Amino acid sequence: MSFDLGFDYEAESEKNVALITEDMASRKMSLDDTTNHTSNRYGENLAKLRGYRRDHSGPDRPDFSTIYARELLPQGSSELTGKFLKEVVDQLIEYIKQEQIPETKVLDFHQPHELREKLQLDITDKPVTLEQLLTDCQETLMYCVKTGHPRFFNQLSSGLDIVSLAGEWLTAAVNTNIFTYEIAPVFTLMERVILKKMRDLIGFEDGDGIFAPGGAISNLYAVNAARHKLAPDCKTKGMQSVSRLVMFASEHSHYSLRGAAAVLGIGTDNVIPVRCDQRGKMMPSDLESKVQQTKARGDTPFFVSATAGTTVLGAFDPLNAIADICDQYNIWMHVDAAWGGGALLSKKHRSLLEGVHRADSVTWNPHKLMGALLQCSALLLKHDGILESCNELKARYLFQQDKNYDLSYDTGDKAIQCGRHVDVFKLWLMWKGKGSIGLETQINLVYDLAKYFYEKIRDREGFEMVLEEPEFTNICFWYVPPRMRLMKDAAEKKQRLNQVAPIIKARMMECGSTMVGYQPLDDKVNFFRLVVSNAAVRRSDLDFLIQEIERLGKDI
Repeated sequence: MSFDLGFDYEAESEKNVALITEDMASRKMSLDDTTNHTSNRYGENLAKLRGYRRDHSGPDRPDFSTIYARELLPQGSSELTGKFLKEVVDQLIEYIKQEQIPETKVLDFHQPHELREKLQLDITDKPVTLEQLLTDCQETLMYCVKTGHPRFFNQLSSGLDIVSLAGEWLTAAVNTNIFTYEIAPVFTLMERVILKKMRDLIGFEDGDGIFAPGGAISNLYAVNAARHKLAPDCKTKGMQSVSRLVMFASEHSHYSLRGAAAVLGIGTDNVIPVRCDQRGKMMPSDLESKVQQTKARGDTPFFVSATAGTTVLGAFDPLNAIADICDQYNIWMHVDAAWGGGALLSKKHRSLLEGVHRADSVTWNPHKLMGALLQCSALLLKHDGILESCNELKARYLFQQDKNYDLSYDTGDKAIQCGRHVDVFKLWLMWKGKGSIGLETQINLVYDLAKYFYEKIRDREGFEMVLEEPEFTNICFWYVPPRMRLMKDAAEKKQRLNQVAPIIKARMMECGSTMVGYQPLDDKVNFFRLVVSNAAVRRSDLDFLIQEIERLGKDI
């Protein structure tokens, strides 16, 4: 069934906000609503822990209410530093343990003005005690969204890998930059190893790569590299040195590609959307037609971005057909596999990316399907040297040419940043801990869970599929409440249905029971998008989501 928009979505969104506000005010989520289905056990445990610290501050526990940060290392006591950090770690361990209990709340939601009143956010001239800092840590955790919770389905990145977490803790303790080998020798070597491993999985025989702060920046690197290969003078002379450059991406591609065009001076009007078929895949025939139209105008097509795992539908573009067109017209082919790249680790599912080895560049986010901690994104390139050529500025105070080691290990001149966070260690440690076989098992598991959910709702009364037989772990669907199922007026039904997902989502957040995303797409009214990427999810959690949608939506 198709529920097309047929109305002004922006105007209807404003109406939805008013409806949600009215619904929350009239509903005032009763105590039964919020506690019978979920427990704020973590908040209760924090309160107990706070009382315990107050009542059982024996001789081994310092009185942190009289101690300040200046008394910690580096100027202060190493013993006191250890005890303070242990208290923080104890809080984190308790948070992690509670996060894995399905009955625990996913979030304790408050409106911004309400949350602002609960937290002591103002920075004062005089320091506060360590006891207050410990309380601040507790309260921060109490109001954070538990993205590792088995009933958090809201984002492509979810879950909490413990080994990756340990890697991030170590990275923070080392607190170094990864722009030169001299200050990050171990991490520099790890980055080389992991980037080569990822290129091997793609099928690149040689090449280069870099870790970037998110898939949007990895895509920006790709566009910049493609432009530099075509028109290296742009680096020094700007866009006036070339004819009008044009990019192509599917109408379901990530918005960061338009952002890259804006940042690089190419212009968002020069990002040509390519039509998708009914399953959300780029149509090669439309791509070729638009390339030909661009060339006929005298413009220069230089970049095509295919997608391996679109954000909403989870579609994989036909990479070989797109590569054929790029080869024919000498255009740089990029694959945005930020979401779907992890499927390369699965023998069962890697065929979804058939042809990816023909790309010039690939974006891959291990913090999504692979489960590494945020943030962890890599750009992989088939061509060696181009990344440094288009970004290097040879700052002499960093990249001296007379150092006492092989200067090819200094990666800073490949980056558009100067300071670059170490994102590789948490991935390296996790990958080493699980092995490629363990990661394959994990990826196959989330696929199987998504299939289970799809089969549960496919023929269930009140549920309508946006996309039948999805090929990835995105499951998109409408929930049609009982009183709407027999509505005769199609226009009114669509308008009413557009309100359902936002209202149910708001009720979920008020309850704190679960979180799942929603959105419109093309001409389709708001629908839910379940994403399974968290290895902690069980079938019972998916069953709960179905029941919770029905419970919260039955009176709409």
